[in-house]
Amino acid sequence: MEKRLLAVLNDAERLLVAETEADALAALDEDQVAALHDRIRRARGKYVSQYRRQASARVSKKGGRGIARPKNRTASDKAEVFEEALARVSRRLGVLAAASARELRDERIAAARAAKAGQPAPKKGAAGSTKGGSASKKPAPGRVSPGKSKLRNPKTEKNRAGTRALGAKRQAKRDSK
Repeated sequence: MEKRLLAVLNDAERLLVAETEADALAALDEDQVAALHDRIRRARGKYVSQYRRQASARVSKKGGRGIARPKNRTASDKAEVFEEALARVSRRLGVLAAASARELRDERIAAARAAKAGQPAPKKGAAGSTKGGSASKKPAPGRVSPGKSKLRNPKTEKNRAGTRALGAKRQAKRDSK
């Protein structure tokens, strides 16, 4: 990136742009890259809208866009820096998302093949687990373990009833024709 463009950034903005360098992005997982993407996108949007607002205000005073443009150089440069940073983060996020999609697809295919063969579906991450039981039996944070949750509660019953009613309504409509 050009030194002239980086010179217009303050320290916090420089640190944010530094997080988008290739070696820094390589250390992040998909969720962290997505969060960085949001932060960069907000910063870019801030300076793009600031540039547009200032430019439109100056046009009426200066008499034309060409005359008003040089006064808006800082906001324009910052928007350009964050646009380049956003492009880098977007590319990395695309690569990580594609890899995640491939993993998910492979897991689903393996589960479908196992179900077709009449075997239990392979568990996620089962290839690297040992029989020693070193894996934790606790559910992921924010999740309820399958044995603890009620399968039939008022909410699920209401959903089932609504689905049945909708099906009955459709069938009655077909029967009346």
